[in-house]
Amino acid sequence: MVWYNEFMKKYIVSDPNIMGGAPVIKGTRIPIEVILYRLKDGNSVKAIHKMYPWVAINILSGAIEEAIQTINTNLHAKKVSQV
Repeated sequence: MVWYNEFMKKYIVSDPNIMGGAPVIKGTRIPIEVILYRLKDGNSVKAIHKMYPWVAINILSGAIEEAIQTINTNLHAKKVSQV
């Protein structure tokens, strides 16, 4: 069974049969966590694209945006429900 968050529809997927269910860029085995750590380490999207040339820059950017939206939505929902 594939799990999708509200924002994880186009670029990020979590499937227990792929990388143990870790959220990955759709159509790859690249965990979004790895991409986020590479950004944290100071790599640009272009530099990350050079590491994964088979993944288009717009796909990388879209996956990063979906991760950001998912985090914002989940943290905001918890913050609002605690008030």
